Amino acid sequence: MTTSSPVRGRVEALHVHPVKGLSAQPLRQVRLTAGRGVPFDRVFAMARPGGEYAPGVRRGLSKRQFFALVDEARLAGLRTRLDTATGVLAVAVREHEVLRADLRTEQGVRAVLELFARVLDLPAGVLPVWAHEEGRRFTDTAPGGEEAMELVSVLNLASVRDLERRAGVPVDPLRFRANVHVDGLPAWSELDLVGAEFDLGGVRVRGAFPTVRCAATEVDPATGRRDLPVPQLLVRAFGHDRMGLYVQVLTGGTLAVGGELRA
Repeated sequence: MTTSSPVRGRVEALHVHPVKGLSAQPLRQVRLTAGRGVPFDRVFAMARPGGEYAPGVRRGLSKRQFFALVDEARLAGLRTRLDTATGVLAVAVREHEVLRADLRTEQGVRAVLELFARVLDLPAGVLPVWAHEEGRRFTDTAPGGEEAMELVSVLNLASVRDLERRAGVPVDPLRFRANVHVDGLPAWSELDLVGAEFDLGGVRVRGAFPTVRCAATEVDPATGRRDLPVPQLLVRAFGHDRMGLYVQVLTGGTLAVGGELRA
């Protein structure tokens, strides 16, 4: 791809991840605001007891301070969905609902923590620490500061397919836990958009930096098993560990599935 050629693609899927490390929730459309990430994305997390997070902490922390797929593959074995209108989180195992809890109440939060303490095999009487700070997110970019926490993650499906060809096995795009899936671009052309402004489904954005991939992508989102060394495969096949692009929203608007990407 040359800088003089227009980039044309389309938005194939949108996702939000309300609780860090838990299920992606599909969206048909989302209203974005300049300088902010996807509403409700990573606004909750479960922090490690005895770690650096405590209520009121306002600095960005490493993802390893929280229970997430990078270390706890078993989290992918549960299906969760947050009703953002009511604050109710539903948790299911193999399509069987095991918990429905109101995150606006202390009792609801405690019920969630007690369930995940069992899932995570924590010692008796030890619970994860519920992390929620008004106006903040628990994104992997948090150590980069306030602005980095509000970036939107974009995944080029053509790049995923190229990795599939090199790896010789299917690669589920949901492994990469992106907010926006786009298609119609050449493979890896998203990396050329770092620093560039472009139109993403009617929303003006700027490419911030590529997404460096970690062990969380090794986990099959359908089974919860760590079965594919994605970072190693990327390095072996392409000489880097990047897949996807973080973008900053410059001008707000409604982003919808089917929207066109143009630069």
